[in-house]
Amino acid sequence: MGPMGRRFDRILEQMERIKGLPLATATDYRMRMTRRQARVGDDRGAQGHDRGCHVHCPRRLQEGGLALRAENRPVAPAVAVSTIVDTDWLAGRLGSPSLRIVDTRWYTDPARHGRDAYLAGHIPGAVFLDMDEDLSAPGGGRGRPAGRHPWPSADQVARVLSGAGIADGTRVVAYDDQAGAIAARLWYVLRAYGHDDVAILDGGLAKWTAEGRALETVVPRAEPAVFVPRPREGWVLNKEGMARERSSALVLDARAAPRYRGDAEPLDLRAGHIPGARNAPYAANLTAGELPVFRTPAELRARYEALGAGRESPIVYCGSGVTACHDLIALELAGLRGRLYPGSWSEWSADPALPAATGEEP
Repeated sequence: MGPMGRRFDRILEQMERIKGLPLATATDYRMRMTRRQARVGDDRGAQGHDRGCHVHCPRRLQEGGLALRAENRPVAPAVAVSTIVDTDWLAGRLGSPSLRIVDTRWYTDPARHGRDAYLAGHIPGAVFLDMDEDLSAPGGGRGRPAGRHPWPSADQVARVLSGAGIADGTRVVAYDDQAGAIAARLWYVLRAYGHDDVAILDGGLAKWTAEGRALETVVPRAEPAVFVPRPREGWVLNKEGMARERSSALVLDARAAPRYRGDAEPLDLRAGHIPGARNAPYAANLTAGELPVFRTPAELRARYEALGAGRESPIVYCGSGVTACHDLIALELAGLRGRLYPGSWSEWSADPALPAATGEEP
């Protein structure tokens, strides 16, 4: 046993004396931690170097103690999570039986259809999930009370993901052709329903094809699976909760600035934003250039701390609860955390009794 192991044993012995923790329990805890570290090491390679996964570590120490859960904040899962993976990482794991690749392409242009794009060519082994049919509850649409993409129920999530061959032990990688703007919805659905082993393909299909990697048109047969949703309290907020909390909480709007200001509104009935919300366009999470990828964790942390997310966990919304999830990924990469208002502006603006603001100011 090395010095670190001996030091860890001394800590466990102190826990036993101070907390009354049985030594057998402490030893079991050490063994489980060792196995967990080994699993993380599998992603980093034999020498522990990162091979494409950004691993989300436990929340940082603050003011000499562990960061504690604040009221209404979602609890960070107690396992290591790969938030994004790169194309090299995915290419090296194609065909893995424990991996499920999901194509989530979707477009606001009614003349374009994600399923058609998928059938024309997709990453080998990928299945397709549709934003409207699979990742949203029924009854959504422009001007409808529930907004354009209502949050899916646990029953729907269980049915859809089981049908896609996703089970509790499946590692999921989602991609799109919009730098993660659409795939982020699946990432957050899985996380909010208790499945941590999910990542976004950084750079998406654009980067994959630019590197000359293969596509296929064969639609794979998904083996039957059983997905058991485990909803996490506080990860999503309904309209009533948004109306109640908006005046006292940090609220971020992930839409582009013209829609936030109310200069234009191509998708919903009213223009503007929820009063008090600050603008945090999801596109600013990405690098510039033809093949954007997520900015570094340090850059993302600086961005969101400037918006106030270093002091409190924000509520994030967008047009219909899709690109807001991109901001939530960026917050996680930055070591921060937020909550989703999935009804977003499409639900809020459909209710004439709710206020709207316009202009640059919250």
